[in-house]
Amino acid sequence: MAELIDTVAWVRLEGGRILCARPRGKDVFYIPGGKREGDETDLQTLTREIAEELTVAIRPETVVHVATYHADAHPGGPTVRMACYLADYTGTLAASSEIEDVEWFGYADRDRVPPVDQLLFDDLHRDGLLH
Repeated sequence: MAELIDTVAWVRLEGGRILCARPRGKDVFYIPGGKREGDETDLQTLTREIAEELTVAIRPETVVHVATYHADAHPGGPTVRMACYLADYTGTLAASSEIEDVEWFGYADRDRVPPVDQLLFDDLHRDGLLH
């Protein structure tokens, strides 16, 4: 069976742009979030990862599933499963020690994110939410 990387991502849209983060030592930006640990639920993974990466607290009562995407991490590589959620937050967005940079991307930035993130970009653009 092919390797599966099981991730959860936070879809934060403002003004037709989506929040993306670049981890330290990486060249590529990602939708904020990360890998599930053990038997964590999607909500537990989402709240832990976003607190670790962006120093804000997800408001659990506002979490809404957007979609789940699957794509190869790279040609011949493992498959990435990315469960995407909208959610409100409390606190001030800031890059943590593991995040080098945070940017707001438009659809024109699609080629700056991995294949699985590009599927989300396509759907958000089609729905008029990402400009």
